[in-house]
Amino acid sequence: MSAERKHTSGDPAFQRLLASARAGDHQAWRQIYQALAPGVLGYVRARGASDPEDLTGDVFVHVVRDLASFEGGPEGFRGWVFKIAHHRLLDQRRREARRPQPAQEPLDHEHAHGGDVEAEALERMSLGRVTELLDSLSPDQRDVLLLRIVGDLSLEEVAGVIGKRTGAVKQLQRRGLAAIRRQLERQGVPE
Repeated sequence: MSAERKHTSGDPAFQRLLASARAGDHQAWRQIYQALAPGVLGYVRARGASDPEDLTGDVFVHVVRDLASFEGGPEGFRGWVFKIAHHRLLDQRRREARRPQPAQEPLDHEHAHGGDVEAEALERMSLGRVTELLDSLSPDQRDVLLLRIVGDLSLEEVAGVIGKRTGAVKQLQRRGLAAIRRQLERQGVPE
């Protein structure tokens, strides 16, 4: 269990946090955002969102808007937030399919960031490698693995997010991991 989950693991404490957030307490909202935003951002970024930061913000706008309708504990809340993220991502893809964006020229990263070019290149290579592995999976396998690993969701929570039975989620996870293992073995990467 991640530190973020432990942060709101006590049901009475979690219910107080929700009540405070519903009442407009900025500290409660900050606590919720800090616990969940990194995972949501990682999920939408890994799923190829065109503007992951903007989409993450959109997810939390929906959380704020619909918080009054949520009932349940911390695990259910985490699943609910990732379900919103999943649906917002699908909505973004539908919008982009209707209105394709013109290609933009890539930024000159050395000038744009002014940072360590070598470190940025290594980071891009690592991200590219992970993206390549994820792209080799079916969309359902990719969703399951990202929600399990990046989202830190249980099998049951993932099933609720993607609308499949828990047994199907287990199979997708098993097959996705097996596909990644085979790909790494073909590339000569030791276990």
